[in-house]
Amino acid sequence: MKYISGFSKFSKEEKINWITENYFRHPAKAKKLLKTYWNSDEKLQQLHDDFSENTISNYYLPFGVAPNFKINEKDYVIPMAIEESSVVAAASKAAKFWQSRGGFIAEVLNTVKSGQVHFLYAGSHKNLQQFFEKNKSVLKSGVKQLTENMERRGGGLLDIKLRDKTSQLDNYYQLDCTFETVDAMGANFINSCLEQIAETFEKRSWNKAEFKEEPIKIIMSILSNYVPDCLVRAEVSTPVENLTKDKEKALEFAERFVEAVNIAKVEPLRAVTHNKGIMNGIDAVVLATGNDFRAVEACAHAYAARDGNYTSLTSASIENGVFKFWIELPLALGTVGGLTSLHPLVELALEMLQNPSAKDLMKITAVAGLAQNFAAIKSLVTTGIQEGHMKMHLMNIFNQFQATETERNHLLEHFKTDVVSHSAVLRELKKLRE
Repeated sequence: MKYISGFSKFSKEEKINWITENYFRHPAKAKKLLKTYWNSDEKLQQLHDDFSENTISNYYLPFGVAPNFKINEKDYVIPMAIEESSVVAAASKAAKFWQSRGGFIAEVLNTVKSGQVHFLYAGSHKNLQQFFEKNKSVLKSGVKQLTENMERRGGGLLDIKLRDKTSQLDNYYQLDCTFETVDAMGANFINSCLEQIAETFEKRSWNKAEFKEEPIKIIMSILSNYVPDCLVRAEVSTPVENLTKDKEKALEFAERFVEAVNIAKVEPLRAVTHNKGIMNGIDAVVLATGNDFRAVEACAHAYAARDGNYTSLTSASIENGVFKFWIELPLALGTVGGLTSLHPLVELALEMLQNPSAKDLMKITAVAGLAQNFAAIKSLVTTGIQEGHMKMHLMNIFNQFQATETERNHLLEHFKTDVVSHSAVLRELKKLRE
């Protein structure tokens, strides 16, 4: 192993030299590739370098758009940053399908976020409860300096509750704090408040006789990325007969669709892939708008397992001749702060979305997930997933085998009717080249 000390203090050039010389068979080739992805605008490159640590290059993802979305009677083109073939195409296709059937309806149900001060206390629960109740107002006023700006925008610290968790872990308690962060995702705001609350709570206990022998021991203070009370709902509905051109087959399609969703409701082996498809759409919008897709992803899957069994995030029904398909999930998103005001493409994405509030972005993102899931299930219960997916994957196969433009045109024509597979493309390409 090649260990190094003080790597973070190296210049960018020194970092690249050390890495390429120690870990690549062809250092010059690796160095050239890394620099190929640098931005020619030095200021823009420096901005990207400052986003993270030990930056040596940029890693590109396609920045695509899905048009034709009608959400609450308003038209949108949705930006999506994703590398997977067919995601943007599928979302666009679903958007166009529903545009003529009333579009998507979306609403934010709640926007409460939370964080916890985790601590240990081995003494009397009664003493702790009394101490907390006496000091709750002090804990709230102790963060006033931090919450003033947020309060002016309509947010702030909402409440603090003492949670007894000793049945799960010996001597374990929480101060469970809830927040409204308006248009900010609010992670830094919440964490700053929590640390101040923890400090005040611990310090005030030092002067109390009942805590001398059994002191309060703060373990950590941190926001939770699980936000089940920061909920958004999106749905589509139409009379069953409007689902397909062939009205006689419309009911069969609707019933197969509903059963496909019901299978994902009860079978985790299916539900994971089902929800992964939803997150294809959601993560792509979250990433394009500079939000934390890891937090969103973790929260969504935790919410899918909230009742002890992992299940579908979407639901479907047929009632009184009307087909309905909907999603309800937690989304903690922001449109101010963080990358939203720094990354030029994030700024562009938000302008493309008509400069949405955080609530608007929650609705748009939930719709993208619902559209993606609709397109996937529609394919699964009709043609199968591979027909459309593999045709979108053709370009990747062409690039892999360095197909010429003439070869690409021939293959695109050929696979309009033939089933696409990696081996089938290779066979046809060999024929052409022979």
